[in-house]
Amino acid sequence: MTAAQKTIHLADYQPFTHLLDGVELTFRLAPSATRVVARLAFRPNPARPGRHPLRLDGEGLKLLSCQLDGQPITPKTDKRSLTILAKDLPQGPFTLETEVEIAPDANTALEGLYMSNGMYCTQCEAEGFRKITYYPDRPDVMARFKVRIESDLPVLLSNGNPVAKGKGWAEWDDPWPKPAYLFALVAGDLKARSGTFRTFSGRKVALNVWVRPGDEDRCAYALDSLIRSMKWEEEVYGREYDLDVFNIVAVDDFNMGAMENKGLNIFNSRYVLASPETATDEDYARIEAIIAHEYFHNWTGNRITCRDWFQLCLKEGLTVFRDHQFSGDMRSAAVRRIEDVVALRARQFREDAGPLAHPVRPESFVEINNFYTATVYEKGAEVIGMLKTLVGDAAYKRALDLYFDRHDGDAATIEDWLKVFEDATGRDLSQFKLWYSEAGTPRLKVQDDWTDGVYTLTFAQENPATPGQPTKQPKVIPINVGLLNPNGDEVVPTIMLEMTRESQSFRFEGLAARPIPSILRGFSAPVILDRAVAPSERAFLLAHDTDPFNRWEAGRALAKDVMVDMVTKGAEVSADWLDGVAAVVFDESLDPAFRALCLRLPAEDDMAQTIHAAKRVPDPGRIHAARREMLGALSVRLGERLQRLYDNLDDGAPFSPDAGQAGRRALRIAALGLLTRRDGGKMASLAFARAKSMTESIGALSALLDIRQGAAEVAAFATRWVGDRNVMDKWYSLLISHAEPAEAAPLTVRLTGRDDFDWRNPNRFRSVIGALAGNHAGFHHRSGAGYRLVADWLIRLDPLNPQTAARVSTAFETWPRYDAARRRRAKAELERILTTPTLSPDLREMVERMLAGG
Repeated sequence: MTAAQKTIHLADYQPFTHLLDGVELTFRLAPSATRVVARLAFRPNPARPGRHPLRLDGEGLKLLSCQLDGQPITPKTDKRSLTILAKDLPQGPFTLETEVEIAPDANTALEGLYMSNGMYCTQCEAEGFRKITYYPDRPDVMARFKVRIESDLPVLLSNGNPVAKGKGWAEWDDPWPKPAYLFALVAGDLKARSGTFRTFSGRKVALNVWVRPGDEDRCAYALDSLIRSMKWEEEVYGREYDLDVFNIVAVDDFNMGAMENKGLNIFNSRYVLASPETATDEDYARIEAIIAHEYFHNWTGNRITCRDWFQLCLKEGLTVFRDHQFSGDMRSAAVRRIEDVVALRARQFREDAGPLAHPVRPESFVEINNFYTATVYEKGAEVIGMLKTLVGDAAYKRALDLYFDRHDGDAATIEDWLKVFEDATGRDLSQFKLWYSEAGTPRLKVQDDWTDGVYTLTFAQENPATPGQPTKQPKVIPINVGLLNPNGDEVVPTIMLEMTRESQSFRFEGLAARPIPSILRGFSAPVILDRAVAPSERAFLLAHDTDPFNRWEAGRALAKDVMVDMVTKGAEVSADWLDGVAAVVFDESLDPAFRALCLRLPAEDDMAQTIHAAKRVPDPGRIHAARREMLGALSVRLGERLQRLYDNLDDGAPFSPDAGQAGRRALRIAALGLLTRRDGGKMASLAFARAKSMTESIGALSALLDIRQGAAEVAAFATRWVGDRNVMDKWYSLLISHAEPAEAAPLTVRLTGRDDFDWRNPNRFRSVIGALAGNHAGFHHRSGAGYRLVADWLIRLDPLNPQTAARVSTAFETWPRYDAARRRRAKAELERILTTPTLSPDLREMVERMLAGG
């Protein structure tokens, strides 16, 4: 391990040596020679007695001058820091002024201050501010910022409120102390879609969504989502916005989805720009959720931040939980919950089951950027949900109010968070804290018994070993359960069973007949339910369960059972599953969005994990073939009724992104996909020609590509949209994700040869190389071509953008689950990456962790 890869440990935390009372920054912008003047008002920190040197973080900076209380000084500098010895520092308050030069146009890592098509932009989380100026770049150092920007560009933005401007300059003042990772600056030729919001105390807030000229007509939905988020935050959490202005900026080159900088949110443009012609219903839903997520950070992340990066889940898990609540209120709560669980299982369960498993709050890290993971975000949100289930809605609200009152302005910890709940509810949460400190997905084994009118459910939890944690303790698991009579009536409505021991039984008395259990309703805990269930019982729950999540879950489990038998035993498609899906799909009383979800088969990677968990070796090719066969059988079983369903779902209404219309389109497109398997693509070709929205265009193209048709439509789509980067990202991803296993890598090679394949752009890289990694049978093709190609591109991208390279590298995390030949090929590529002389700490850490898991 190199010096640059020093391991950081939670146990070693100490407060910073000095407190920072104020920050004044001046930016003189120039593409290759931006000057940054920083005036920092320090004083010794009483929490660190004695005299200490002042060490500031700094990377890639050219130091031009340094003054201490107005006098020139020559500090010690290296590639990562600037240090002033304790003997050279005053014993009381002092002001340090530095001037540095940086080159935004050469910043391909997209951290710190960089340029995107002529626009200056920042990304400082987690440790990007040190690439702007010398500073204590850690989240527990909070200060007020005053910023002056000098440039001839027309729009000059920073955090807080605008206080003054003139020709070629603007000044901003943020009255709320913040850590450096929340600093933001944007300068460019931009246009705004503007609005206002009146807070519940009567304050008027100016709202702006800034985009490039020509994109103004595609940000109305983002603005509307922001207004609804602000209103929801007031109504549900009682939190009011606290500045005079809220700005959002859309940026084409961005490593993440978005960033919650105080008062100046910076977004990947794909999560802002939307019109019916260019954005799918999925895009609209994601824009709504991400706008809300970043706005909600104003209180859960900005006003209360995290003490250190080990506490990342404190702000991210809580904010993801809140954006899930918001999306559930804006759309169908049941459908939203199912979609959230699908994403959790696809990303976080996979992470927990492999070499990259880590606790929600890790104990150590080499590169913090590698811990912006599904475990921190999605599992972190599930832990919040379990806590709310355990204490109840009223106690959750009391605890959150106490959290905001007690810790406003603080850099807090998980201990602070749990203490609030203990004080608000009187509960001891020491055992619950294990969810934060132990990795892995618990397996919940269930047995039931019916004797003399008493029904007993017995649960046993298993907590599997994970890297660095061979043994685990029993966790607190809230299990929502309902019981149904054999006629389908609900005899016991949903109740919460609190499991705290390794094995625990719960009795239900006074029942007239043996009930059918509906266990883990609403997915009340992120666990794997392990219970032997007959296909007939799953079909019964699919038809009768009153809990929407478990109704869907019964159909999904039945589909997985069928596919496992097809892959491992050569079985045929089950009539029980076909009949159950048919009953749901044609039930007009059900939400169309829910019916569309019931038509969606489990993903191939999910099936590979299921087969692997059963101690079998998954075959990606056979899984792919079985899934195609199931879709074909379903299209036959649903028969001519599919056409009527498809026709009836088109009401001719003008496009709206609302949940109702989106649900109908989802079911209609699902029906089209099955119809296409019956008519050879005639209906899909017609649907593409008549499409009135991007949702319909992509749906029709997907249906054609699934049956290896659509060459003319694919070409026509590219011809029309070649100038739109976000739309072409969809085109690239669609082609590769639908490619047949043997063709996925060769197709990717051909597409990377196109003139518009800008591999330096993170969105384009993910839409091509990431899409290949996501094509399960293609990436894991027995030839090893997928492994080689992804490895080639990771090696190429890493020197320019280590963050994106490290994140895409997780495609390899499941390599140990496959057969010996595939393992050998995947391991060889990981080892080849590791031999690259200039490998970044980001990618090196990921590869080493994945290899250690084999």
